[in-house]
Amino acid sequence: MFPHRFALLFAAGIAALIAGCASPGLKEGRALIDAGQPEAGIARLRAGIAEEPGNLELKSYYHTQRERLAGEWLTRAQQEIDAGRFDTAEAMLLRIQAIHPESPRAAALLAGLADARSNARAAEAAGRDLAAGRLEQAEQTVREVLARSPDHAGAQAVLRGIQTARTADEIAPRALDAAYRKPITLELRDAPLKNAFDMISRQSGLNFVFDKDVRLDGKITLYARGTPIADAVDMILLTGQLAKKVVNASTLLIYPDQPQKQKLYQELMVKSFYLGNADAKSTLALLRSVVKTRDIYVDERLNLLVMRDTPEAIRLAEKVVAVQDLADPEVMLDVEVLEIKRGRLLDLGVQYPNQFSMLNTLTTDTASTTGGVIVNTTTTTLSPLPLTVDKLRDIAGRDIAMNGPQVNVKKEDSDVNLLANPRIRVKNREKAKIHIGDKVPVITSNATATGVVSESVSYLDVGLKLDVEPNVLMRDDVQIRVGLEVSNIVREIRSNSGTLTYQIGTRNAGTTLRLKDGETQVLAGLISDEDRSAASRVPGLGDLPLIGRLFSSQRDERNKTEIVLLITPRVLRGIQTDRPALTEFRSGTDNAVGGGMSLPMTTALPNVPDQSGPQSPEPALQPPPGLPPPGLPIPTPLLPPPPGQPIVPTE
Repeated sequence: MFPHRFALLFAAGIAALIAGCASPGLKEGRALIDAGQPEAGIARLRAGIAEEPGNLELKSYYHTQRERLAGEWLTRAQQEIDAGRFDTAEAMLLRIQAIHPESPRAAALLAGLADARSNARAAEAAGRDLAAGRLEQAEQTVREVLARSPDHAGAQAVLRGIQTARTADEIAPRALDAAYRKPITLELRDAPLKNAFDMISRQSGLNFVFDKDVRLDGKITLYARGTPIADAVDMILLTGQLAKKVVNASTLLIYPDQPQKQKLYQELMVKSFYLGNADAKSTLALLRSVVKTRDIYVDERLNLLVMRDTPEAIRLAEKVVAVQDLADPEVMLDVEVLEIKRGRLLDLGVQYPNQFSMLNTLTTDTASTTGGVIVNTTTTTLSPLPLTVDKLRDIAGRDIAMNGPQVNVKKEDSDVNLLANPRIRVKNREKAKIHIGDKVPVITSNATATGVVSESVSYLDVGLKLDVEPNVLMRDDVQIRVGLEVSNIVREIRSNSGTLTYQIGTRNAGTTLRLKDGETQVLAGLISDEDRSAASRVPGLGDLPLIGRLFSSQRDERNKTEIVLLITPRVLRGIQTDRPALTEFRSGTDNAVGGGMSLPMTTALPNVPDQSGPQSPEPALQPPPGLPPPGLPIPTPLLPPPPGQPIVPTE
């Protein structure tokens, strides 16, 4: 015992001596690092290693601290480079090289700092070119940056901006210049189609290019006063079974409205619809029914529709999809369930024995000798055999058994209030279930033909079960289908085989009600009222007045249970009907879905000036820039001459 204690004390003393004689380089370097001077601390540790080359603890601490500081500073330097603060990053990298000159990553970042500055300046220049609309120059610059540094965040952002600008330019519909919305007056009776276009071109400066199959010798009758130029052209095309394509802001291409010509001239677009709420298949059926589109693909995995059609059909499909792709209404159901139980019990009186039994006893006499003395012993035992008639002649008081009387003095009053306040959020037309209670196990035994008995366990839900199915209507009305069931275990029943079952008492109520947002409805009346009275009396004596209570026992029990349900719907998201632009819009004609003439959606006739009175002269239409003023010769519009005749300019 004593040598062992001496060894422990000696080892502790040696450890304390070693700790007291720790390396000064380690002690001073650690103190400098803890004081917030990492460079000085690392330098002192390095000097300590030179002084004590064999100190392993000093070397381990030096390398651990150097790697830790270098890693932290490298992370901060990279963050500064990504943020464009190159001077701060350079200072941080120089600190790393001061404590860890062998760090390859610090050397690489420091060497690439000049390239990072150059790339940042180039990305900023590309951003300025993008803002000025010089997309080609901006793209050339930014791609040079990405060739040197593919992960450059600034260059990637500028490239995304260039792509967005070009996409917006591609999907923007081509339209005529605003000058061609000015009113024009045309009065033509059985005039050649060529003259109509010639008149429009002379008055507006609008250029026309005709397909070779356009018949310009067809007749047209048109009376249009104060009609915009674009609408006048649309009316001529509609009556002449022609179609147009906008080439630029002042030129139209006219071609026959035929399927083969539409395939040749009509531009198509591709549009992807990512659906967040609607089902892709149902939206597909809707678009095929309303928009009449054929080139459409559905991706059920992404809930995506890809559609290829004319720009007008695409715009129509966008509105149709926006109407259907709405979030389902949701309701928060605030339910309060109150179960009130009241019980009264009075058990008062004397419970006398109501039966006695005869005992079949056997008496046995035995004799034994103890110390020369004969001892006779009489033993009386109960016989398991039935009592015989012969035994009745020897019945004595000791052979009659009966229970003792019992005095019952008991009164109980119980009041129980059970309150549950669940709140459940339900989507429109979805079922929600609430169960507050227990799951009672029921064991069932099954015997096979070979005699093997197996048991299975099933569970019965006992308690309160509430099933609700809301339907959000217009104006935030909520129609709720409610099913309420309250059940409890009445008693346990055990079969002959020992299987335990239960008798379940239930109360059910089902209804459909319509409530407003925030309106509370009370469902009550599920009442169970039980009155039970039982008496045990001595015949004759128990029926006597007054003193009869001394020869009887009375048990009166009353239980009353009532269930009250309060339900309040709170609409979290209703049916969105506040966007009239998406509930009523033009859809074009059967031949041109989403296109056709843009006529005003009104049945009122326009105000036509009285032709009988004096009329003021119409204001002269100013020609677009580049055309001669009124009164000077106007160049011949682009109309194909008849075969064999040259183009003759108008004098």
